[in-house]
Amino acid sequence: MSSSNSYDAESRSAARLGAVQALYQMETAETPVDGVIEEFIQHRFGKEVDGVNLPEGDAEFFEDLLGGIVNYQLQVDQATNGVLADGWRLDRLDATVRAILRSGAFELLFRKDVPPKVVISEYVRLSESFFEGDEVGFVNGVLDRLARNNRGDEMAS
Repeated sequence: MSSSNSYDAESRSAARLGAVQALYQMETAETPVDGVIEEFIQHRFGKEVDGVNLPEGDAEFFEDLLGGIVNYQLQVDQATNGVLADGWRLDRLDATVRAILRSGAFELLFRKDVPPKVVISEYVRLSESFFEGDEVGFVNGVLDRLARNNRGDEMAS
C-alpha cells in the first residue's frame, strides 16, 4: 500500500510498536525522549534483541510519533480523557494501554495524512500483541470515539 508520500506499511507498523514501547520505557524508567529515540533507531530497529529479530522500523515516522506525543501530550491527554467514561482518566489506566492510546490519539489528532480507520486498526492489532482480554476492545472503543469526534467526516466514508 502506498500513497503520494510512499511508505512501507510494515515499517510503519514497526515504528508504531516502537513508539508504544518507547513511551512505556520513558514513563516507567523516566528516560528522556532523545535518548529513547536514539536507542530504538540505533539498537532495536532491524536488530536481534533477546533472541528476537525486530523488524526495521520507519525511523522518520517513529521520531515524528514520539516527538509529537511528547510535544503535544497535554492536547493528546485532554482529547483522550474527553472520550473516556465518566470517572476514568488516562492516568488510571495500565501503562501499556496508556502508551497505545497516546500514540493512536496523536496520529488521529495530528497526522491527517494517515486515514483514521488505518490508525484504529493498527493500534487495535498492536494491542492484541500485548493483551488478550478487554483491553483490546477498550482501545478500539476509545480510538473510535476520538476519530469520530475529531475526524468524523473521514469516518463516515
